Amino acid sequence: MTRVTLLLLSSVVAVCAQTDYDLLLKGGHVIDGKNKISALRDLAISGGKIAAVAPNIAASRALKVVDVSGLYVTPGLIDIHVHVYAGTGERGSYAGDNSVYPDGFTLRSGVTTVADAGSSGWRNFEDFEDRVIDRSRTRVLEFLNIVGSGMRGGKYEQNLTDMEVKPTADMALKHKGLIIGIKSAHFGGPEWAPYERSVEVGKAASIPVMVDFGSATRAGRTLYKLLNEVFRPGDIYTHMYSGHRGEQDDSGGPSKALIEGRKRGVFFDVGHGGGSFTWRVAVPLMKAGFVPDSISTDLHVGSMNAGMKDMLNVMDKFLAMEMSLDEVVLRSTWHPAKQIQREELGNFSHGATADVAVLRLEKGNFGFVDMYGARLNGAQKLLCELTLRDGKVVYDLNGITRESWDKLPPGYTSQNDPRWDGSSRGQRAPRR
Repeated sequence: MTRVTLLLLSSVVAVCAQTDYDLLLKGGHVIDGKNKISALRDLAISGGKIAAVAPNIAASRALKVVDVSGLYVTPGLIDIHVHVYAGTGERGSYAGDNSVYPDGFTLRSGVTTVADAGSSGWRNFEDFEDRVIDRSRTRVLEFLNIVGSGMRGGKYEQNLTDMEVKPTADMALKHKGLIIGIKSAHFGGPEWAPYERSVEVGKAASIPVMVDFGSATRAGRTLYKLLNEVFRPGDIYTHMYSGHRGEQDDSGGPSKALIEGRKRGVFFDVGHGGGSFTWRVAVPLMKAGFVPDSISTDLHVGSMNAGMKDMLNVMDKFLAMEMSLDEVVLRSTWHPAKQIQREELGNFSHGATADVAVLRLEKGNFGFVDMYGARLNGAQKLLCELTLRDGKVVYDLNGITRESWDKLPPGYTSQNDPRWDGSSRGQRAPRR
């Protein structure tokens, strides 16, 4: 056999060995709110994008096949209220010690994208970008604080002179797509300037505004005016179940401010945190039909080990309040993706970014705690089995993507394949 013939045969074998997909998740229950899918489907990925969602995709078409029978397959979860500007060493600051590094809290909970809620402002955003955004496997986006110095505590957050429209808008436009909104939080004065200036920046950069309404009641500011006069359609009110700022009427149902705000197109976000979610507000509002547009954690050092814990625990609370799993997933994927104008995320449309969470729904007796330590019992709890970011495995709880050690060759070494595995030391997904 000639050398030319051998080369030709080798080429034929290589072509025959090529597959359509890098990774195939088989046999799971796919939930995709955008495309109204809630059914047993296979999910195929190629080049970091969704390639196919269909019944019974042939295993032979994929380089790697993972059996996810009995599990739920959802778009990667999107948490639009976190604090992750860690590493500066500043005490008592969300641009410092009050924040957490994202990767230790996100991927193991099925979260692939977070939006930091105002920890940095225009003065320190690029430091945050260098310290955290560019070094994380989690996709980290930012609601830029209207305060130039960011969320560094009272003397900074009450400083109206550091709430400047032009430099904030310039920074938002410079990092369009990475800065996905403007945040105002914790303001205690009677002025409306923080919110009005935030909206000015939002208009200039064509991005939404998220507001933590601070000490609104004590300052004489009304929630009705914020939601129905200052806000635009598409702006976001967070901490909706806190009960601190006039969210309920005298009967315990949603106040006129909330009802009229929703009619105008204002979005309502959970933002659980360490002090912004109580059963005595959430349960009656949910029973009245006032459900969240987005489910989020308000992750930080004060919430991570308290009633909030993580994204799945917050989602569990809505299951315990009798929201369906499909609706809980919708409000943790596609809805927040739309709110932050990143519609390539949060869905399984063909060509969408292949961020995926594979979840187990456990049945049993569970308890869920609010910010005051009050418990609500539930019968369902979500557990993350597998997380993919840009089509690659970044978390695998029980090794379902791996072969049993005794079926591997003697002296086996690394089983990682960069075409579907992103868990190796030194690998990092693209920041956006």
